[in-house]
Amino acid sequence: MKVISENIPNESLIKTTSKRVDYSDTYSTTNHLDSLEKITNMVFANFPNWIIILMKLRNTIVKIFDLKTQKPPDYNTDFKVGGYVGFFKIYEIMNNEIILGADDKHLDFRVSVFNSQESTHNIKVSTIVQYNKRFGKVYMTIVKPFHRLIVKQVVRRAYKK
Repeated sequence: MKVISENIPNESLIKTTSKRVDYSDTYSTTNHLDSLEKITNMVFANFPNWIIILMKLRNTIVKIFDLKTQKPPDYNTDFKVGGYVGFFKIYEIMNNEIILGADDKHLDFRVSVFNSQESTHNIKVSTIVQYNKRFGKVYMTIVKPFHRLIVKQVVRRAYKK
C-alpha cells in the first residue's frame, strides 16, 4: 500500500504546537530518495485541478462566514520559516520535520511532514486541529471526509520506492 493511516509519531514535534488537539490524523508513504523540502512541495504545492476546484467552492461558501480565503499580506514562496508552501505558512524547519499551518477565527491547524527513517512508510504527514469556536467543530465535521480524501491523495504524490 502506497499510503497508510497511522498515529502521530511520538517523536514528532507537532504534538507540542497546540494547547489542545480536537482532531488529528496521520498518513504515511515511502520516500528515501527526496529531501524533506522536496517532499513537502510534492505534497502541498501545485494541487491537482479537482482539489483546486474543491478549494474554490470552499472559499465561495466560507466567505459569508468571514473566514480567510485570500493569500495573506506576508505571502512569499521562500522555503524558510515565515514562507509558504501552497497556502500553508512554514512554522518550523528541522532536519527530519517541517511544520506548516494556518490560523483562522474558527480553528487553528498545523501539518507536519516528518521523516522517521523507517524502511517503509517513513514519511508521515500529520494534521492537528484546534477548534477556536463551536463553528470550528461544525466546519471540521463537514470538511473531514474531504480532508481525509485530499490528504491521502496528496501524500500519495510523494511516494517513491
